[in-house]
Amino acid sequence: MRQRSVQVIRNPVLAGSHPDPSALRVGDCFYLATSTFEWYPAVRLHRSRDLVRWRPMGGALDAARLLDLTGCPDSGGVWAPNLTYADGLFHLVFSNVSTYAGGFTDSPNYLTTAPGIEGPWSDPVPLHARGFDASLFHDGPDSWLLNLVHDWRPGHGGSAGLEATRYDRSARRLVGDPVRIVLPPQAGWIEGPNLYRIGGWYYLLTADGGTGYDHQVTVARSRTLTGPYERDPHGPLVTARHRPDLPLQKAGHGSLVETGGGAWFLAYLVARPEGRHGPCVLGRETALASVTWTADGWPRVPDSLPALDVAAPDPSPGDDATGAECDDAHEADEGDDFEQPVLGPQWSTLRRPATDDWASLTARPSHLRLHGGRSPQSLTGPSLVARRLTAAHGAFEATMEYRPRSFQHLAGITAYYNTRNWYFLHVTADDERRAVLRVAGCDRGVLSVDEAGGVPLGDVRRLSLGFDLSGPDLRFRYAVDGDWCPIGAPLDATVLSDEHAEEFEHGQIRSLGFTGAFAGMWAWDLTGGGLPADFDEASWRAAC
Repeated sequence: MRQRSVQVIRNPVLAGSHPDPSALRVGDCFYLATSTFEWYPAVRLHRSRDLVRWRPMGGALDAARLLDLTGCPDSGGVWAPNLTYADGLFHLVFSNVSTYAGGFTDSPNYLTTAPGIEGPWSDPVPLHARGFDASLFHDGPDSWLLNLVHDWRPGHGGSAGLEATRYDRSARRLVGDPVRIVLPPQAGWIEGPNLYRIGGWYYLLTADGGTGYDHQVTVARSRTLTGPYERDPHGPLVTARHRPDLPLQKAGHGSLVETGGGAWFLAYLVARPEGRHGPCVLGRETALASVTWTADGWPRVPDSLPALDVAAPDPSPGDDATGAECDDAHEADEGDDFEQPVLGPQWSTLRRPATDDWASLTARPSHLRLHGGRSPQSLTGPSLVARRLTAAHGAFEATMEYRPRSFQHLAGITAYYNTRNWYFLHVTADDERRAVLRVAGCDRGVLSVDEAGGVPLGDVRRLSLGFDLSGPDLRFRYAVDGDWCPIGAPLDATVLSDEHAEEFEHGQIRSLGFTGAFAGMWAWDLTGGGLPADFDEASWRAAC
């Protein structure tokens, strides 16, 4: 009999922007659902047999009938989705945050279900908009929706605690009034509630300390669902707030999952900063930790700290019918020649789903045709196809054919964070309608274009575009006949970080930084004519 080698979980298991993980096991398959904010397809899904290798499945919400992100603010949209299973159905709870500035948070919550993880997902059922970070807890035949209660009133701290509302699974609606969950007094926000019933106790995991370097996962328990709860006297289940030397920081927002063999693991978010408590260009990522239980019934993560390597669980005794479809996981291809009729799961689109009218894989075989969209400041109609950056060192490349006719026509590649922070290597036309290659950028809304450093292209219509990311530095390059040439000065990659994107005015939030950085292909047509650009290959290669 072949001996099984010991496997190790390498954190982060989902690199790049994959925050707020919701972990679930159904049969022999593990699933992770993560936040996507203003990007389609929304609610990223991954599955695995062994917690080591994860298969990317794209997003659950891939159509306008399931989610409308038109007008979604930067780092708004889908926050902290929650994935559960009951009555033979996957249940997905999500919010669509349309406002968070000035002390207000408009966060209507919805529920959609599917018989299989790949769908089809039902038309979403509206739940309520009293607060965000909603999760569904199934307690036998009963189900409850938990959420933070947002308090907009000045001086009230923004959070009024947690509440639970009964949910009728057969009627697909909330019933009765919400009940406040009784917790010990605590300063600051209490977010991300996830509830479990284990051994006669209700265990409540919460995300405390904000979303930055004081982030943590806290555990409390009670004999009744609504409390009163007592907090673990040991302290946080996991946090890095007192260990700025660790490579994984911002540890928080966790969910528990049990293996078929009875082992427990915690899925939680982390970040990998540039330097000690520095900027996080890659955003917040998903990590796993092993969990043991004390004799008196409290969960423990080793040293309560995030770790790069974690021992994987032993294999389950056997497969069952539910898990049979969960084949060995693999990473998405890092290169794409656009031979398939749909975009691969590594790609995302900004604020609108990928449809043939603007992002076509059939108009020209083996090419992605992007029809030029609206300006980068617009919250509707952008033409941007991008993927998450997954390493602090790497290279993105794409080959493009484009024939601009005006300075209002632009197409190329971008290193992108949000509408106010991005870099753009693009082909456009000068005032004499001659094609030229230029670099543009935006830093907290301040726009710049290097017209003097542009490269005339003459009759060239096909060229390769690329950038190299080296920690805090980013450098664009291009090639016409295979020989790469740099263009422009080195750029500050930390402009594309969560920390740089966060802005305040008069003590109030103006813009949040939740998404991490993306690399992609971008086309503008500021005339409204939709002039197309064709891309026939694109790749991201993380450096070892």
